[in-house]
Amino acid sequence: MRSLLCLLALSAALFAETIADRKVVLGLADTCAQAPKTYDAEGFKADGPIRAIFFDALPSQGKPTRVFAWIGLPAKREGKVPGIVLVHGGGGTAYKEWVRKWNAQGFAAISIAVEGQTDQEEKPAGKGRTGWARHAFAGPARDGIFADTKLPLKEQWMYHALADTILANSLLRSLPEVDATKIGVMGVSWGGVITSTVLGLDDRFAFGIPTYGCGHLFDAENHWGRALHDNEGYRQVWDGLNYADRVKMPVLWLSWPQDAHFPLGCQAEHYRKAPGPRMVSLITKMGHSHPAGWNPPDSYAFAKSVVETGKPWGGSPSAKSESGTAIAVFHSSKPLTRAVLVSTTDKGFTGTRKWVETPAMAASGGGGTTASAPLPPGTTAWYINAYAGDLTLTSDYQETR
Repeated sequence: MRSLLCLLALSAALFAETIADRKVVLGLADTCAQAPKTYDAEGFKADGPIRAIFFDALPSQGKPTRVFAWIGLPAKREGKVPGIVLVHGGGGTAYKEWVRKWNAQGFAAISIAVEGQTDQEEKPAGKGRTGWARHAFAGPARDGIFADTKLPLKEQWMYHALADTILANSLLRSLPEVDATKIGVMGVSWGGVITSTVLGLDDRFAFGIPTYGCGHLFDAENHWGRALHDNEGYRQVWDGLNYADRVKMPVLWLSWPQDAHFPLGCQAEHYRKAPGPRMVSLITKMGHSHPAGWNPPDSYAFAKSVVETGKPWGGSPSAKSESGTAIAVFHSSKPLTRAVLVSTTDKGFTGTRKWVETPAMAASGGGGTTASAPLPPGTTAWYINAYAGDLTLTSDYQETR
């Protein structure tokens, strides 16, 4: 009886700690609501309207920290412009090129470095691998896959990465040239993990584009699942699913079927829990890298449709199978020219399965387009892609039982 009482007391204490930690995380939007002070980054040459800066971030280990970033405005603009916060993935940094691409689309952009680094390369002493130089006001760097969850909450890397992203939003919103109601966030890989989480914290974002990265990763059938299955700090505090029901803004979930890091099933678990308008784009042969994430036209088309009309240009409200046939309904403001079924008969981690494309029939009517195709015998998972020119519109990912 005494052991049972001790277990109950421990469980109650852990539950109370979880609730307290989530409250602190949810409070980041208020903590970081004011525009941070900025500083010119000396030694970094401006590229036209794009310049390097540092901005004040939250303290770490009792010391002040700053974030390195590239920030730029479109060269040609009339009135206030929309904006976007850009968050890099593992091994990345703040990218001037990423800012340039969004400026060319008419957006103000800020690309931030969330591990205390700049974009200057250096080779650490005694090591063969070149990395990014850390600056004098660096905060914490990422420790593996949420390996720092035993530290105090405010010393954990994800706490600071989320805060940096929200502060960047506050900074863009303070610029007189920027429309504060039309600022989105896009992140690649680890940046996608950050993006898919911060959308549930900062409702000032007008849209989000998590690329590859998502939540529910404790259930992944790869290195993420092995690292996170028993990590209660991740499950209870940092998994974006904990905040997904707060995501009311439009979101584009951008990835590809053979991604080696983020399973389609985990991504689907996440987007199905978010109540806001969603669009899924699974681009065949996309690849996994920063350029692979920012080069396709899909992110720009999505963002433009949201800031111009308030909603994504397309979506898929339903997908199901009936009598061995896959059926998906698409709504689109752009003409859909063709559709294909993407399916697999393999099991296990989605990134290592063989995915096969077969033509799908498409018929318009009832305010939408219905695409259908026979499922190959033994199909274990599928989705349908519909295309508007070079843009990809994907139905929800389906697993057969």
